[in-house]
Amino acid sequence: MNETERFQTEVAGNIAGLKRDIDVQALSRIWLREITQHKYAYNFRWLGRPVIQFPQDMAALQELIWDVRPDLIIETGIAHGGSLMLSASLLALLDYCEAAETGALLDPHTPKRKVLGIDIDIRRHNREAIEAHPMATRIEMIEGSSIDADVVQRVRERAAGKRVLVLLDSNHTHDHVLAELEAYAPLVGPGSYCVVYDTLIEDMPDNLIQDRPWGRGDNPKTAVREFLSHNRNFEVDEDIEAKLLITVAPGGYLRRVADGD
Repeated sequence: MNETERFQTEVAGNIAGLKRDIDVQALSRIWLREITQHKYAYNFRWLGRPVIQFPQDMAALQELIWDVRPDLIIETGIAHGGSLMLSASLLALLDYCEAAETGALLDPHTPKRKVLGIDIDIRRHNREAIEAHPMATRIEMIEGSSIDADVVQRVRERAAGKRVLVLLDSNHTHDHVLAELEAYAPLVGPGSYCVVYDTLIEDMPDNLIQDRPWGRGDNPKTAVREFLSHNRNFEVDEDIEAKLLITVAPGGYLRRVADGD
């Protein structure tokens, strides 16, 4: 065993230990419960745009993009555009690294990899900021409901023949997320992921979710459970949750393990 293999084995052991440590898991849930009321996820930006994510999940996305090497990232939910910038910049780095390995020339005006963002309401000031950003050439946007049949068809046409990674972070009701999973998860190939954000809603006290149509019993995690109950092509990657401990997507990192619809 060389040094790299020894280190990887040590990390795997660390993650396995965290899976067994119910005390540290409980402490993490307490921290999440207490920090959520302070809107902790709103505190961060990526390349100047509010990203509305936990830093831990941003780190996890970097690892997924490096491992999966997607041609296209599909994101539902745009808000201020920070998540689009995160995905676009990581794809740019991936293109750069691959070009350095192969000696290929990069054309910044026609990037190889792109992000497709979908939102029912792309506010004018956000659209203008996104379109003016240096990452704009890597970003495409569709305004409309992510579960509208016409929107789904446009996305499927855009994804045809590409290696796809899907990030779901729009309307968090059970029915909406389940419809998104049924529409977009089939675009993900074996080894890639469909990440469902804000599954932590199910684990939070009811009084932390106010003025929203979702809550305990009606949220992304309940949608994931129903989806997995009849779709055996995906499984929860428990290692990601275990190593992060702090995540908005407990049980939401879905890895495709088999072909099929």
